[in-house]
Amino acid sequence: MFDKFRMKIEKNTIVSLRYKLTDAQNNVIEEPDSPMVYLHGGYEGTFPKIETLLDGQDIGYEATIQLEPSEAFGEYDPELLKIEPRTRFPEPLEVGMQFEGVPDADEDAAVDDPEDDEPLIYTVTDVADSQVVLDGNHPLAGMALRFWVQVEDVRAATDDEIENRHPEGGESFSFGMPNDDGDDDEGEEFPGGALGSDSTGPRTLH
Repeated sequence: MFDKFRMKIEKNTIVSLRYKLTDAQNNVIEEPDSPMVYLHGGYEGTFPKIETLLDGQDIGYEATIQLEPSEAFGEYDPELLKIEPRTRFPEPLEVGMQFEGVPDADEDAAVDDPEDDEPLIYTVTDVADSQVVLDGNHPLAGMALRFWVQVEDVRAATDDEIENRHPEGGESFSFGMPNDDGDDDEGEEFPGGALGSDSTGPRTLH
């Protein structure tokens, strides 16, 4: 009887979603212990293809779906690979650290393109004595991805959650970010899960 009243996934519902993320060869990239919670209905809480798959479903639904690069994190852009002098970066500097923007390099571009109001996150991919290699691509750019998803819970969103465009107590969620292991010892590293975290987010270079 209660099944008749179970809420289905629709616009302005909060969805708790368990997932496993693999590449096209089924190598596991992410399989977190806790569910991803997002606001359904075009709020960029997850990929549009996943929202379409889940629309109208309810608790217990599970499926596997493949996303091509254009449907996930985009094609790999070699122009986002940059080499910068090491002297512009704080020490100690290690591969895997992430920074918001590149010093001096993109200032003119930012002025020319006022619509581009989200600075890129650059990941350190190589460190030499005098130079640093930075990659502005998402770590999963250029990859076809497979998601196994299972709906754990569905509820109506509050007015505040709809206004804020994300669940209460959460920010935008990002799949596949590095260091999603709860290790917050190194503040320079970009933490998995919360894109734009104020406390341990990427440093801004000036």
